Amino acid sequence: MFRSRRRTLTAAILTAVAVATLTATPANATPPGIPSKASAQSQLNALTVAAEGSSSGYSRDLFPHWITISGACNTRETVLRRDGSNVVVNSSCAATSGSWYSPYDGATWTNAADVDIDHVVPLSEAWRSGASSWTTARRQQFANDLSRPQLIAVTDNVNQSKGDQDPSTWQPSRTAYRCTYAKMWIASKYYWGLRLQSTEKSSLQTMLNTCSS
Repeated sequence: MFRSRRRTLTAAILTAVAVATLTATPANATPPGIPSKASAQSQLNALTVAAEGSSSGYSRDLFPHWITISGACNTRETVLRRDGSNVVVNSSCAATSGSWYSPYDGATWTNAADVDIDHVVPLSEAWRSGASSWTTARRQQFANDLSRPQLIAVTDNVNQSKGDQDPSTWQPSRTAYRCTYAKMWIASKYYWGLRLQSTEKSSLQTMLNTCSS
C-alpha cells in the first residue's frame, strides 16, 4: 500500500514537473525586432512606393502555415506561449490555461480560442506587394516569421475585422498602440522587401510621428 502511494506521489510530481516545463510566464510579451522610431523612419524612407498589385492567383494555401516549430508546437501555439501570461499547455502543445492581452483593443482573454495570431502584414497584402513572385518556400517563411514583428496574438474578431487591410484603411482602435503597430509593419515590409502604396506610406508616417522613441 505504501509503495503504491509512493508511486502515485512520484507520478504526480513528474506530471507537475512536465507541466511546469510547458509553462511560460512572460508579462504581455511583444514580438521581437520592433525597431526604434529612427530606424523605422529610415526603413520607411527606403521602401519602394508603387501601385498595389493584383490579387489574381492569391490563395492562403500559397503561404503554408502553421508549421511545426519545436516538438509538438506549431507557429500559432508558439506565439500563444510567447505573448501570453502564465500559459500552460498539454502534451500536444495546446494551451489549456493562461491569459492574453490584445494590444490592438486592450482586451484580455483567458480562453485561447478567443485569440487569433495576426499576420501584421496580411498574407494577401503581401501578395499584392511583391510576394506573388516569391517561391512557396519563401512565402512559408514569411507566414511563420518568429524572428521579426510579423506575428502577434490579438482578439480574434479584431483580427477578422482587419482582414487584409493596410494602415490607410485599418489601424488599432487603441491609439496608444499605433506607433508600435507602424514600426512593426514597416520592419516587416522592409525585411521582406515588399512595396507599399503612397496612401499606406502616408498613414504609416502619421502613426510614426506619434512615437516618442
